[in-house]
Amino acid sequence: MLYVGIFVGLVLESWSLPVQVRTTEYYCSYDDSIHIQWMPHKCIYFVLELLTGSSDKAEVKERISRELLFEHETCGYLTPPVSRGFPLREGDILSSGSRSVITCLGDSCRWPRSVDGFVYVPYIISPIYDDMDRITVETGMLDISSATCVKFVPRTHEANFLNIQSRTGCWSYLGMIGGSQTVSLQSPGCMWSGVAAHELMHALGFVHEQSRSDRDHHVSILWENIIENQRHNFKKYETNNLNTAYDYSSVMHYGRYAFSEDGGPTIIPKPDPYTPIGQRDGPSLTDIHKINILYNCGRYSSY
Repeated sequence: MLYVGIFVGLVLESWSLPVQVRTTEYYCSYDDSIHIQWMPHKCIYFVLELLTGSSDKAEVKERISRELLFEHETCGYLTPPVSRGFPLREGDILSSGSRSVITCLGDSCRWPRSVDGFVYVPYIISPIYDDMDRITVETGMLDISSATCVKFVPRTHEANFLNIQSRTGCWSYLGMIGGSQTVSLQSPGCMWSGVAAHELMHALGFVHEQSRSDRDHHVSILWENIIENQRHNFKKYETNNLNTAYDYSSVMHYGRYAFSEDGGPTIIPKPDPYTPIGQRDGPSLTDIHKINILYNCGRYSSY
């Protein structure tokens, strides 16, 4: 009888949340603004949190929105378009056609260093964004600029610049490609400063953390749980790791259930399988350290 009561309570309480769970399609929708592949047990997890009193309803709603968002780029329900005829290499990285992940961490994709020692990355931002959206994007920029020599600056006349637009999904090219370079941060789906920082780090030349050449020492990839046509997103590359340790807390790391076919995990950390991965709060200390190394930031390079 106790179990029946718990079940009924779960159902009733879930009806009061603006979340729809579709068990056959494995995704939830939040306020009809985000439609992302997601596993039903994740939604139930947050309902359970509410019932146990560990979070109030507003916080639970917020966390559901954030969790759905964090899997946005890795679940692929909002598929970024093929732009300029170039394919997506990993979930949210658009290939430039001639560049490989192997060679990108070098002069070929770095933004140029100014004579004053700073690296200025010009940008324009679509007028479609409201004030709060702009603040969110600029906070993602500030999270990088405040601790590195990379400075995002409004474009004046520069030939190479980031063109931040609200297209379908959250995605970016890898490194500087030249000319007007789109970074897609869809509103409202991608409007979190950590997601903005993630895509900006792609634009600076960084791949996903679990694509590192040494990843097999630190995570296990459960290929059998990955959607078959999304397995390319879990390829490993011969990357330049900049003599840094593998960073589970990187804003560039996929989440545990990225591209899951049946709700099971697709990435398991080693040696502790419970190590958190996939945060989108903002760049980690190691993320910042790697930017400073790649761009020879001198006095910024220690942390």
